[in-house]
This record gives sequence, structure tokens and C-alpha cells, in this order.
Amino acid sequence: MKFRELTDILECSPVIAAIHECDFHDALQSPCEVLFHLQANILSVAQRVEAAHKAGKKLFIHIDLATGIGKDKAGVEFLARCGTDGIISTRGQLIRYGKECGLMTVQRFFALDSRGIDSIHEMLDSTAPDLIELMPGVIGKIIRRFSGGSIPVIAGGLLETKEEVTEAINCGATAVSTSAQTLWYI
Repeated sequence: MKFRELTDILECSPVIAAIHECDFHDALQSPCEVLFHLQANILSVAQRVEAAHKAGKKLFIHIDLATGIGKDKAGVEFLARCGTDGIISTRGQLIRYGKECGLMTVQRFFALDSRGIDSIHEMLDSTAPDLIELMPGVIGKIIRRFSGGSIPVIAGGLLETKEEVTEAINCGATAVSTSAQTLWYI
């Protein structure tokens, strides 16, 4: 699969089904054209790839979470031979192996704080994945989920504007922690 083909697919169908083994058949019936398999295993991955392709879906395997599949070059080569469309990984070396094997690559990052964001830029320079996945996608939802309990929530990381501080407080955070000195005075 070529990069342009994937971006065209995602432009028309921007929701990717992130699935566990128990969700696989439901995902095949969904309108999602791209599937991120988070629980692939060596015993069934080839059949999952075949089923996804038969249903007209593109299948990416999260190699870090796959069972029985090595987190090394041989593991990536195995997935390529199974016909998977791409891999997902947090590990730069696996992304490089994926590119060497002709797979599409998605590098997953957890955006936790400003230093972590800086390291993402550095990593991207050395790995050059086809796409990146930034997590979490919705911090407000997470704040709301925990703010109703008996333990006060402090929202921290990546807060850079007064609006972001206000949003965190409005979502239920008791306070925010930030290294942005300009926000220390609001």
C-alpha cells in the first residue's frame, strides 16, 4: 500500500477501529476502512489479515502488544509475509524495520508533558514513520471521569494557554500544574 492510498482512505473514512481480538468480527462489519489490531497473536494473524482484506479493510498490527510475535526484525518480517498492511509501535527500531520491509508505519506516542513533546520531535527525525498517533486524544474526558470522585484532580502536562487552563478547570480539575511560567500569573 502506498502512503497516498492510505491518506485518501483516511480522508474519506477518518475513524479507525482500534480493536481487540473479541472485536475483530464486529470491526469487519463496520464502515471503518482501517483497523488497528491491538491484540494480534501469531496463531491467527495470517487469517485476520486475509479476513480484513476480503472485507476490503486495511489491517495494521500493533506489534508491541502482539503475542507470540517477536519485537524484532524477524517479527516485522513475519507480519510483512502475512500480508499485513502496516505496523504500529512506540519503538523507533521497529518503525525502521517496518519501513525496510515495505510496510506502512504508525508510531504511537504518549504526549504527557512538554519534555515528552520535545522528544517526539527528536524521535521523528530518526524514524520517519508514515503516520503518528498521539495519545491521549481527549484529556477533558479523562478529567471529567475522575473529577467526580473523592480525590481532587490536578491536570498536568501540555497546558500552554489560559484557555487550556480554563478548559481543564471547567472539566472538573481542582487545579493545574504547568511549567509555562506565563501561566503562573493568571
